Amino acid sequence: MHIRPILATFAGAICLPFFAHSEVMEASPAHFTLHLAAETELTPDQVWTRLVEPSSWWLPEHTYSGSAENLSLDSQAGGVWREDWDTGSVWHGTVLQAQPGKTLVLSAPFGPLQGLAVNSVWTISLTPTDTGGTEITFDHVTNGTAASKLHELAPAVDYVKSEALKSLARPADR
Repeated sequence: MHIRPILATFAGAICLPFFAHSEVMEASPAHFTLHLAAETELTPDQVWTRLVEPSSWWLPEHTYSGSAENLSLDSQAGGVWREDWDTGSVWHGTVLQAQPGKTLVLSAPFGPLQGLAVNSVWTISLTPTDTGGTEITFDHVTNGTAASKLHELAPAVDYVKSEALKSLARPADR
């Protein structure tokens, strides 16, 4: 029996006990729907505070500039999730709805979706749990034309959102 793989699996379970579920619900050339969910010990208000500061949880490898520090979010209807650095800037999305501690809805064709002229809505919901924590759900719906080949992009978008959800749900001390 090899101890290292067992220890690595155990360590991963300790570090990420809150991650629950990620799934591509539907995918076709013109559409995809993702549903991701995680439970965290953080309260809805604590999650909201982190959520509206994407530089505190979005992973730098999923930015254009290579630094999450360049991200900002104006968390009111019409506000923008953007990335600004010395040599460029990117609009990542616009806030459609903001209910602090409960819901954030963005029109957000992140990454390669921008160049496809698709409609992409990302709904982030925060639901209190019986244990005082929060269930965080990411529901992402993207619609375009069959030429968009969205079914090919759905797994990559699911992966990026899954990594983001794990980071958002992780308590600040980890």
